[in-house]
Amino acid sequence: MDNWQTIIEPFRIHSVEPIRMTTVAQREAALNGAGFNLFNLHADDVIIDLLTDSGTGAMSRDQWAAIQHGDESYAGSPSWFRFLNAVQKLWPLKHVIPTHQGRAAEKILFSVIGGPGKIVPNNAHFDTTRANVENTGAEAIDLTPPRNPHELAPFKGDIDVAALERLIMERGVKNIPVVFMTITNNSMGGQPVSLANLRAVREVCTRYGLPLFFDACRFAENAWFIKQREPGYAAKSIPDIVHEMAALADGMTMSAKKDGLANIGGWLAMNDDALAEACRNVLILTEGFPTYGGLAGRDLEAIAQGLEEVVEEDYLRYRIQSTAYLGEALDASGVPVILPIGGHAVYIDAREMLPHIPPLEYPGQALAVALYRAGGIRGCEIGTVMFGVHPDGT
Repeated sequence: MDNWQTIIEPFRIHSVEPIRMTTVAQREAALNGAGFNLFNLHADDVIIDLLTDSGTGAMSRDQWAAIQHGDESYAGSPSWFRFLNAVQKLWPLKHVIPTHQGRAAEKILFSVIGGPGKIVPNNAHFDTTRANVENTGAEAIDLTPPRNPHELAPFKGDIDVAALERLIMERGVKNIPVVFMTITNNSMGGQPVSLANLRAVREVCTRYGLPLFFDACRFAENAWFIKQREPGYAAKSIPDIVHEMAALADGMTMSAKKDGLANIGGWLAMNDDALAEACRNVLILTEGFPTYGGLAGRDLEAIAQGLEEVVEEDYLRYRIQSTAYLGEALDASGVPVILPIGGHAVYIDAREMLPHIPPLEYPGQALAVALYRAGGIRGCEIGTVMFGVHPDGT
């Protein structure tokens, strides 16, 4: 078993939920009722739900136990301090601002630093990040270099550093409030970003006096890929690799519904005192007091425990190898998938798989609907529909 080809869960199942089995006819009726929008389906009509991993997983025994320690004091709850310590143990940033989930952190940050005429470079913005940037009138620019989807490169989530520097020189430092890096690169197939690339971006940002923030929703996955693929890191622990990433950042946004292993929650963190004060002022208007940020004390406890568990190597090995197991089986069956398989999901290249369906007839959405009709599997299209634009470019 040294090569971990056999996947054994590093946990025992303590409780189960029933699944309602459906027929093709029942699923066709459900699709018609939902207007063929898989987000409109009743979850009870879904057999295998792969819409997202965001906040949908089962929590651990110790997370449920931690919930019992939840203290609901409005200000300065003991649960807040446990949450703060757990975050800063991995990401030792000066100011940590809790939010009800990651998009709230994005909304607060970009409402403070965004605006018309501003641009935000990123390796690739996730959909909520892009929406929150553009909602302020700013422009979200992706700089992941073009890649062959089937190329077996180890770090296909990296940003094009030369393109970043050209963009800075062309558009001007004063128009760039922040440089973002999404780790792992969700919109590009859940592909990881190397520490070498993060260091190169840090060097550019330092040279031009620009802050560097991470969208760190899947930081533990990214650290695992660095350990597996980047020279010199095989013997490093996951927390040590996370610390190396954190040392390069001026701030971060985080959805704890991903690598916080919780069902709700997130945070915004940074070192800049003035920016933190401005963000806290928005937080108070939209989320809550700065020591709970729209979360119950029990949620803060669950996140704190989740952050301890997500950096365990047995867990990460199982989680990422399970995803690869599915993706590699599809690849061997001739289904075109983005390679190498990412950490949290398998991405099927619907346009290549369904060349008879024109792009503006949405092959990804068609495939997602067909999967649900055939097997009750709810997936998610990430492409023409999710990132589409109107004819005028908006």
